[in-house]
Amino acid sequence: MAKVVLKIGDNVSTDIIYPGRFMATVLPTETPQFAFADDLQFNSKLKEGKVPPGSFVVASENFGCGSSREQAASCLKGWELVMVAKHFSRIFMQNAINLGLRLIICPDIEAEAGDDLEIRGDKLVNVTQNKEFAITPLPPARQAIIDAGGLIPFVRSRLAAEK
Repeated sequence: MAKVVLKIGDNVSTDIIYPGRFMATVLPTETPQFAFADDLQFNSKLKEGKVPPGSFVVASENFGCGSSREQAASCLKGWELVMVAKHFSRIFMQNAINLGLRLIICPDIEAEAGDDLEIRGDKLVNVTQNKEFAITPLPPARQAIIDAGGLIPFVRSRLAAEK
């Protein structure tokens, strides 16, 4: 079980997740410091270590829309956040999968910052509100990439198994 540390709405663009003025910083070890940089309160919590790994960020429709910048996914992966949304934009979703960022598609999610969430099989349970919501599973091949930690570890593992 983990807490919702941020609740955001529809059409959250990659520029909100990782502002364009930081595009010169591309190393996955450096991008996390700029996650939601314009939300000074949340960004400060991240940098001060007040957000435990595995915490949930809950969004609504079209999370990650806008540009195809991979840094939007890598900065979230750097904090080991779990992204829950009713819908993810296509390019953000593929970048997130390639980087091993945990994604949960939950079309009916109802949660607020501070709520406790728990994954139970194919359900996401809001323990605080005592409600359950169906999870739309990712295709097995995509989930396998996330479970491996991203596309590079997935391919390395497959190649090692073939030897």
